[in-house]
Amino acid sequence: MPLDENTLAGIARAAALIRDGGLVAYPTDTVYGIGCDPRNPEAVARLFEAKERDAGRASPLIGDSIEQLSEAVEFTEIARRLAASFWPGPLSLVLEARPAISRQALGGLDTAAVRVPADEMARSLASAVGFAITATSANISGQPPVARASLLSAQLIAHLDFVLDGGTRQDGAVSTIVDVTGAVPRLVRSGAVAWDRVLESLR
Repeated sequence: MPLDENTLAGIARAAALIRDGGLVAYPTDTVYGIGCDPRNPEAVARLFEAKERDAGRASPLIGDSIEQLSEAVEFTEIARRLAASFWPGPLSLVLEARPAISRQALGGLDTAAVRVPADEMARSLASAVGFAITATSANISGQPPVARASLLSAQLIAHLDFVLDGGTRQDGAVSTIVDVTGAVPRLVRSGAVAWDRVLESLR
């Protein structure tokens, strides 16, 4: 179903704020996330402060396509095969990050978890920004992720520049995270896509 004019206007506003260094809560196909420009160290610092997130924990990224995400990370052959099987969808792939990504967004590492979500609003937001955006869950670290905008905590909202309300996310499960930087994929976090399905797709 095409997005309506009000939704498109909200996406345009959210994208402009992100490009200007802002923080935006937005819906994905799993839970609500917080978007900022991962190339902007000041925006990333605001994100970590808002979530009270440990500096050693990286923020995942989403994009509107493999092509867009290829500007943020370096895809391996295994990653491309998994992306072809599960994207758009709740499977995040850990890959080597390109130099443009802020080291703080990576938690001091050299890798980033990326995916193309099965949610048109989220993909449209990344498309409007023109680059991959952060997708860490819209909650204070240690608290449960939220599946609708009305459940965002007042403490978190105080740090946000905008909330893009997309209604209730029906799933509410976090994405599965798989490290594909090596020759053999490694499960990092269980989630909406079963690990057995991941392995089966590579056989």
